[in-house]
Amino acid sequence: MLSETISTASLTAAPRLQFIGQIHTPYQAIAACPNNIDPAGPPCTIEVFDAFQAGLSGLEVGQHILILYWLGSAERDANTLAQTTSENAEKGCFALRSPHRPNPIGAAVLKTEQLSQGRLTVRGLDCLDNTPLVDIKPAIYREVG
Repeated sequence: MLSETISTASLTAAPRLQFIGQIHTPYQAIAACPNNIDPAGPPCTIEVFDAFQAGLSGLEVGQHILILYWLGSAERDANTLAQTTSENAEKGCFALRSPHRPNPIGAAVLKTEQLSQGRLTVRGLDCLDNTPLVDIKPAIYREVG
C-alpha cells in the first residue's frame, strides 16, 4: 500500500494553510446553498486580503480562474468516504463534489466579471457567505504534454 511507503520523517512537519481572502455570496445557511456552481448564478465577490493583492497582477476581466476555498462546515470523518447520492447510488467522496471529504476544499472554474481594488466578481459559487479563500489560479482545461 502507498501509505506504507511514506516515511514518518516526511510527515513530521505539519501542513500549513494560509487563507488569502474570503468569499461573499448571498448564502447564509447550508440549506440555501446550491449543490454545484452555476455560471449563470448570482454575483459573488472574492475579496483578497491586502497582503496578497499583488498576486492579482496579470489577471484580467473575462479570464477563467480556478477558485479554491475552504468548506469549514463540512464533515471530515471516515464516514464521508462513501456517500449516498440523491439517486440512492453509493459513491466515494472523490467521485462527488460533496463538501464532506477528508480535506474540505471547494473548487470552481468561473469567469471574472469584475476586478478592482483586491476584489473579483464571479457568478454562481456554491459556498456560504464569508467562506475562506485558499487560492486563485488561472484556469487550464487540459495540461499540455
